[in-house]
Amino acid sequence: MDALDLARWQFAITTVYHFLFVPITIGMSALVAGFHTAWVRTHNPQLYRLTRFFGKLFVINFALGLVTGIVQEFQFGMNWSDYSRFVGDIFGAPLAFEALLTFFLESTFLGLWLFGWGKLPEKLHAATMWLVHIGTVMSAYFILAANSFMQNPVGFTYNPQTKRAEMADFVAVLTNKVQLVTFPHVITAAYMTGGAVVMAVALWHLRRSRVGADAERSADLRSMYRTAAKVGAVVTLIASIGVVVTGDLQGKVMTEVQPMKMAAAEALYETESNAGFSIFTIGTLDGSREVYSLKVPGLLSFLGTGTFNGTIEGISDLREQMQQQYGGQLRTRDDVTQYTPNIPATYWSFRLMMGLGFVGIAISLLALWALRSPKGATEEEIATQQTARLAPRWWHHAILWAPLLPLLANSFGWIFTELGRQPWIVHGQMTTATGVSPSVSSGEVLLSMVVFTLLYGVLAVIEVKLFLKYVRMGAEAVGDPGAITVNRDEDAPLVYAY
Repeated sequence: MDALDLARWQFAITTVYHFLFVPITIGMSALVAGFHTAWVRTHNPQLYRLTRFFGKLFVINFALGLVTGIVQEFQFGMNWSDYSRFVGDIFGAPLAFEALLTFFLESTFLGLWLFGWGKLPEKLHAATMWLVHIGTVMSAYFILAANSFMQNPVGFTYNPQTKRAEMADFVAVLTNKVQLVTFPHVITAAYMTGGAVVMAVALWHLRRSRVGADAERSADLRSMYRTAAKVGAVVTLIASIGVVVTGDLQGKVMTEVQPMKMAAAEALYETESNAGFSIFTIGTLDGSREVYSLKVPGLLSFLGTGTFNGTIEGISDLREQMQQQYGGQLRTRDDVTQYTPNIPATYWSFRLMMGLGFVGIAISLLALWALRSPKGATEEEIATQQTARLAPRWWHHAILWAPLLPLLANSFGWIFTELGRQPWIVHGQMTTATGVSPSVSSGEVLLSMVVFTLLYGVLAVIEVKLFLKYVRMGAEAVGDPGAITVNRDEDAPLVYAY
């Protein structure tokens, strides 16, 4: 493989790996803030323990996400210098806001939350975690604004002397129509993922719980984890509705600004009205011809236009339009002149995104069914019914997959988004082949890719071990919440301990 292919593989590996932490960070920060606020209002010891427990898991995930995210910006200068030179004036502004504003907001207030137990007033302390969550959401907004420019470039002018895109309207960049539908879609997907993590961890503890010698303590633990599981399942379910609604809006905007991506999502080669959406398709290995397909009539037209009789342009017609519009104007490789993304990869990543998300929704519904409590039932009766419902072996697998399904759906969604844009690195303005660093050799890219991949592998082992270790430990009793006061020695050192 040449430097271009290796650079693309490296960016794909590091980006997909980094994004495994992002939705969990956004979603869990909101849930931890919610548990903390509920404890401040009720002083229920169970909510205090859940706040500290899930806060610990959130911090582990936040730390790994921070480390892996730094590598992303390095690659712009290492492997994609021509791209950075072309779009730096646009990309620089939102990324600067993300680094200087939101990152400091997250890190500063996370520090206050970690070290503020007993030192800050309760309400102010709970507010610090809400500010951490706001920081994660704002960070996502600025990063998505930069990415949305790549999908639908707006608010710029092209300078033929410098051969660079120059900022003309920063507000237009921040309010890009792609951004306005992508941002809520990503955030609701993050809430869905965070809710699934909380639900799965709590269900795991519920399923393994047994009535011990201390019956009162066992009942208290079951009640606590049942509360967490219900909260996680409800958040997952509500967020999934938001994902479906915003995804529908995103599909219509995508059809407007990137019709080739929508056509590639269905492997639709000829323009059709009342275009169907295939549940399953078998095609040739190169993705150029359909062999067999099971379709829902009119669904693709509805996803793209809002009507079942809407017209969806086909790959062949769009390719011809792009060849006439851009042919001979861009430095391209032979495969790029087709102006077509990888059809099989785009087709299946789109379906995996949707399919895994719907299975995740089904698990949250099953969890709510298993956790239902008859009115007037005693704790012992509730525990007996709950144990019976969670006893089947398949629940073990469902709990393990519950947080992974929305997480993988997020990843496949981004794979579809970026693959479907190809061969463009900035849609209609610059191809991916022209954005790679001209002076970087394939050997140099390969070396850095191997180093990053091995490093990320080590970090993955550390992350999983730490996360599972503290999940198994459960929501331990951490001091007496009633004893937490702000009347302590101001000169005493800050201590973070669980």
